[in-house]
Amino acid sequence: MITIKHLKKSFGDKVVLKNVNLEIQKGEVIAVIGPSGSGKSTLLRCINFLEKKDSGEIYFEGEKITENKKVLQEIRSEMGMVFQNFNLFPHKTVLENITMAPVLLGRKTKEEANKKALELLKAMNLLEKKDAFPDQLSGGQKQRIAIARSLAMEPKMMLFDEVTSALDPEMVGEVLHVIEELAKRGMTMVLVTHEMAFAKIIADRILFMADGEIVEEGTGEEIFDHPKKERTKDFLSKVLEF
Repeated sequence: MITIKHLKKSFGDKVVLKNVNLEIQKGEVIAVIGPSGSGKSTLLRCINFLEKKDSGEIYFEGEKITENKKVLQEIRSEMGMVFQNFNLFPHKTVLENITMAPVLLGRKTKEEANKKALELLKAMNLLEKKDAFPDQLSGGQKQRIAIARSLAMEPKMMLFDEVTSALDPEMVGEVLHVIEELAKRGMTMVLVTHEMAFAKIIADRILFMADGEIVEEGTGEEIFDHPKKERTKDFLSKVLEF
């Protein structure tokens, strides 16, 4: 579904991504782990061109992603992205937050968008919150609404950028449950996460990034139980509790 070739990205003098190469298959769940500043979030943002790459090529379903606005808009509509800080519109209700993009972009009529939104809210156990405003919701509820808003566009893949890092511990589980359900339904997903135990369970493949590079990749068992690279071992020794 995604092919990345020789991706490079810098901010000023700081090189954030160094010659990253990656293939993501349809239906695959990939977890990206690594220390802060390793390029994880930048990789996600380059995939859908929220960040402009310096060089390299990115393909979505075989089509090269360019800066052509029409091409970008179409491809972005196929990639849902959820951030750690929700990004909900505070002056709009939950229902309005979810239905706005599909209607504005002509993907659905207002009636179709409302029907889809109510289905998503029911699946998230948030149907009673449809007329609430974001400031009336808990952090976990806001994040589930943000996920529902992305799913309302019926994307082919989802990108999650540390979606639980701003949540209180007791709210993390309800968001991870939603992601787990998406995985069971075969959604292609890339998630940057600090939730190591969850990454090991849910991911088909785990990428360990450090210093702008993919240092090591493999299954959860390979990365967490039998890491090969010293950089990976050093990181895991600091974040895993034994």
